[in-house]
Amino acid sequence: MESVFPRAVFRLRAMAKRHGTAFLRSMVWRALGMKLGPGTVLSKMFVTWPHQVSLGARCLLEQGSYFKFDGIYQPGPTLVFGDEVFIGAGCEFNIRVGISVGSNTLIASGSKFIDHDHGFASRDVPMGYQSDGAEARIDIARDVWIGANVVVLKGVSIGQGAIIAAGSVLTRSVEPYEIWGGVPAKKLRDRPGDAVAADGVTEP
Repeated sequence: MESVFPRAVFRLRAMAKRHGTAFLRSMVWRALGMKLGPGTVLSKMFVTWPHQVSLGARCLLEQGSYFKFDGIYQPGPTLVFGDEVFIGAGCEFNIRVGISVGSNTLIASGSKFIDHDHGFASRDVPMGYQSDGAEARIDIARDVWIGANVVVLKGVSIGQGAIIAAGSVLTRSVEPYEIWGGVPAKKLRDRPGDAVAADGVTEP
């Protein structure tokens, strides 16, 4: 029978390295102005203005998150996350006005949140030189599940308990406990729950 000792040592070493690195990383980001709740675990990430980011307690961030406050220095935070939020690998928050994410929300890998457009009013001026377009904040309630590679655009609100299917492009707001999907996303159905049907029978 193969000894479990080498595997246990390997596992403990990996855990110590991960948590030690995360602790040092948290210290650095706090020193730069980021607000971090107790128990929040950070992986390697990219941040333009750390003071614009506020993460609640016991959040878990996977590798490669990008927190981009798209503008010059101004008081913050404008990217505000509640407690126990999960952010998957490679998510991007490209924010000029603001975004709020409620507690217990799950954001799967590769999702993007963009609260502004690029200007395109003139045909005679290259896109890169045109003035900024429309902008409006994004608000996500608590206990929302956002699937992989979802794009959430300006002015969208997502109600409590809603689900956004993987690969969706969300341009309109979502009511609580609705399931949306598609490009552009539309309502697919309501989440099952303890709703009472017209005949008085409780549906699962």
